[in-house]
Amino acid sequence: MQKVYDFLKKTQTYYLATVEGDQPRVRPFGTVNIFDGKLYIQTGKSKDVWKQIAANPKVEICALDPAGGAWLRIQATAVEDPRREAKKSMLDAYPSLRDRYSEDDSNTQVLYLKDAVATFAEFGKKPKTVKF
Repeated sequence: MQKVYDFLKKTQTYYLATVEGDQPRVRPFGTVNIFDGKLYIQTGKSKDVWKQIAANPKVEICALDPAGGAWLRIQATAVEDPRREAKKSMLDAYPSLRDRYSEDDSNTQVLYLKDAVATFAEFGKKPKTVKF
């Protein structure tokens, strides 16, 4: 899990895929945090992405390291964590979000990745898979 976190932090932007009905939806994300031994992402409850995750919590994440050409794909189930401590940890890691989110508002949403399968790949090399 630490290797996945490090890769996502290094790339700064990853792409989160969800499903809306029968249509895939993909958008850039940048938040990632380790809290309580789990890998977390963050969004707002008012956003369509949260509504899509609430309806179908299976997500995929893809990130590309532009410096080396390696990429990462993660399949997981996104699980809501309503605890104030989890929200605070994320917002402390990303203080620039505090102008839009608070651990005490009703919009901030943090989710941890459950049953995650992460595959690291690079052209010409055998992919490596980790589970957490």
